[in-house]
Order: sequence, then structure tokens, then C-alpha cells
Amino acid sequence: MKNDDPQIVIIGAAILDVLVRPADADVFRTGSSPAEEILLSPGGDALNEAAVLSKLGKRVRLETIIGNDRAGRFVISYCEECGIELPGDCIRDGIDTGVNVVLVSEDGERHFLTAPKSTLRRLTTGDIHMPFPDSANIICFASIFVFPEIGPSELEQIFAAAKAQGKRVCADMTKRKKSETTEDLACALKYVDYLFPNDEEAMLLTGKDTVEDAADDLIEAGVGTVVIKCGSGGCYMAGMQGEGRAGTWIPAVQGVKCIDTTGAGDSFAAGFLYALSEGKTPEECAAFANECGARAVAVTGASEWL
Repeated sequence: MKNDDPQIVIIGAAILDVLVRPADADVFRTGSSPAEEILLSPGGDALNEAAVLSKLGKRVRLETIIGNDRAGRFVISYCEECGIELPGDCIRDGIDTGVNVVLVSEDGERHFLTAPKSTLRRLTTGDIHMPFPDSANIICFASIFVFPEIGPSELEQIFAAAKAQGKRVCADMTKRKKSETTEDLACALKYVDYLFPNDEEAMLLTGKDTVEDAADDLIEAGVGTVVIKCGSGGCYMAGMQGEGRAGTWIPAVQGVKCIDTTGAGDSFAAGFLYALSEGKTPEECAAFANECGARAVAVTGASEWL
């Protein structure tokens, strides 16, 4: 399970998703409910990003942990199929591979049933192989706030190590879990070149009422460029330019029917990373990211669009 000279390292969760679409709350009353699709699919923020990047032609190393069980063997087989490199010691006895049940409503929004004691939440800094490969120019931590054992100081350790090697540091996030603030994360955010929160996540973390103000707050904390995902509104990208800050809206792809938002943010981030690795401008990266996110929501599953 090795690629020669990985170009990008992705850090985070690799699990399975059981997707049900559309899911109807009436099942709790009737005892049975028909669904148009029930799908078993690889999932987890890091695996989704790695799969998209690999299928787009990049050599990817995935830093994760996987349980020594049937679900884990499914994940490993999928990584082999995609050509994703896994560390030789990523398999863990005594921990179940994470399996999420993803209930998708008629409008494409998701509701999750998760297993917190599974590999989904168990990654630690000791599981991440540092220093990173010399060949990798981009290191992306797929979701801040997912892992209880990786808080601000641990993120600082990971990001600082990557920067010391001259890497571009990128990160995505979920909603904060313990009322964290931008100030709490500032020690780590100062090392981040590109941050990919969605609008809700960014405003919740910063306490701001608008996407633009949230981006300004994150830049003030030290982030190089903030790219905020806004669904059908496209994305808002802001960063330092000369003596001040500059922000711009990149419009979403039009005419997209949203089937399932699972993995859309991961596809967005992977699209941005792909374009970045190809030497594109930030605006071109954001436009391609919007395209990847749009293609993702048009089908059921995180990376089925590929």
C-alpha cells in the first residue's frame, strides 16, 4: 500500500458510511420505511479528501488509524483500489473501525449516528508520522475538532513541524465541541496557510455574525488565507494583501440539484488542494473547489461522483 514519493499528506479519519436517502422520521412510528438508496460507502473527512485527490491523479499518503476488523479491511481494500498510501502500522487491535449511519433528508441535509469510541475519534499525535515525507509539499489536517486528543497544543505541534519542513499547511474543521474560540486556536492557526471552514463553523468559532467578519477574525489570528464554504452561495476567500486584508466571493456552480451533502466539503477541500498543487492561483483553486463540491452534492455518497 505504498506510493512512490507522496505529493500530499492528509491527516484524519478513515471510516465507513451507511447512507440512507431519503430518511423519514416516520420509521420510528411505522417500524419500517422505504428508502430510494441504502449505500455502503467509504467515508471520513481524510479518506474522502485522499480519495478525491488520488482519483484526480495525485500521489497521496493518508495518516489515520483503522481497526483490525471487517470494516477496517473494507477501508484498506478501498485505499489499495485508489492507490492511497497508508502507514504500515495504522491497523489497531482492540478499536472498532468507525461506521457512521448517515440519514439524508429530502433536501440533501444529513443527520449522523456515530460511534465515539471507534477510530472516528481516537487519532492522537502519536499516530501521525513526523517528520513528513520530503516529497510532500502540502500537509492537510482534514478536520479540527474531530479528535478529543488533538487540541490546540497538539495542532500547534503538527503544524509547526510541517512548517519547519517548508510545507504548505492546510486544515478543515467541523463545528467546535467545547465552546472553543479563535483565541484558543491562535497558537495553531498562525501556522495555517489555507483554512477551509464552512459558514456555520466559521461564525460559531469566531462569534461573528457574517462570513466576512469571521474571515477577518481568523486572519487576525494568523491564518494566511481563509476559504469559507457557503454551499449554494459559493465560497468567500480572504487574506492579507499588501498592508490590508482583501476578500472576494467566488460564485457557486449554477443549476446543481442537491441530492446529498455528505462529503461535499471534503470534495471542496480536495479540489482546492489539487489546484493548489498544480500551481493555480487562489481564485482558480476556489473555483475548482466549488466545481468539485457541486459534483459531490449531485450524487449520494462522499466521493461517488468520481
